[in-house]
Amino acid sequence: MRIAGNTFLVTGGSSGLGAACAVDLAQRGANVLIADLQPRSAEQASDLSSRIRFHKTDVTDPDSVQGAIDQALSTFRGLHGVVNCAGILGAARIAGKQGPHDLALFRRVIEVNLIGTFNVLRLASAAIAEQPAQEDGERGVIVNTSSVAAFDGQIGQAAYSASKGGVASLTLPAARELARFGIRVVSIAPGVFETPMVAALTPEAQSALGAQVPFPKRLGKPEEFAALACHIIENQMLNGGVIRLDGALRMSAQ
Repeated sequence: MRIAGNTFLVTGGSSGLGAACAVDLAQRGANVLIADLQPRSAEQASDLSSRIRFHKTDVTDPDSVQGAIDQALSTFRGLHGVVNCAGILGAARIAGKQGPHDLALFRRVIEVNLIGTFNVLRLASAAIAEQPAQEDGERGVIVNTSSVAAFDGQIGQAAYSASKGGVASLTLPAARELARFGIRVVSIAPGVFETPMVAALTPEAQSALGAQVPFPKRLGKPEEFAALACHIIENQMLNGGVIRLDGALRMSAQ
C-alpha cells in the first residue's frame, strides 16, 4: 500500500514508538490521526501540523475509539491503516513479598494492551473495509505492537507478557478473517527500546538493558520501529506474521 496520500490512525501516537510512527508516516506524505490520552507537545505539534490531527482517545472505550475513527474519516476523507502502539507496563510478581499479584493490575494491563488493541482493530477494520480497493484489491493495513516479552517473559512480567502474547496470537486469525476485505494484519515484537517506559528507569538500568542486546549493543530507537511499520505498510506480502525487532535479544528470566 502506498503511504503518501493515505490516512492512518496511530494509537499511543503522542510519545515513544507511536510518535515516531506518526512523524515518519506524515513525512512520507500520509495523513495521520493520533489517538492518545495525552496530546502531542507544542514542539511536536508545530511540525507537520497540516498532516497530523489529535483525538483524545481511550483505546478501551468503544465510543472513544469510534470518535477517533470518525474524526479521521471526516477530516481526511478516508482511513487506510492503523498502527497500534498504545500500551502500559504493570510489573508484579505472582507470589511476591506483599502477597499475591494484584488482580486489578493484571486485569488493567490486559484491558489496555490486549483488549484495547482488539477494540481498535475491530472498529477500524469495519471502517477500512468500506474504502475503495486499491492495487490488488488492498484496502488497508493494521500493524499491532506485541513484544519480545510475549516469548521471553521475565519474572514479574506475567500480566505484560500475557497481554502481548495475546496480541501475537491475535495476528494470524485476524489476518485470515480480514483478508476477504483486502486488509492485512501484522504485529511487531520489539525488544528494549528508548521509550517513556524505559526512560523512567535509572540510567544504570537502561545501560544494563542495552548491554543485553547481542548487536547493536544498545537500546532500539523509536525511528527504527517506525521504519519497520512503514515497510510493513508498503510490502503487500507481509501479512499474518509477528516480526521480532530486537537485535537478536533473548530476555533472561530476570
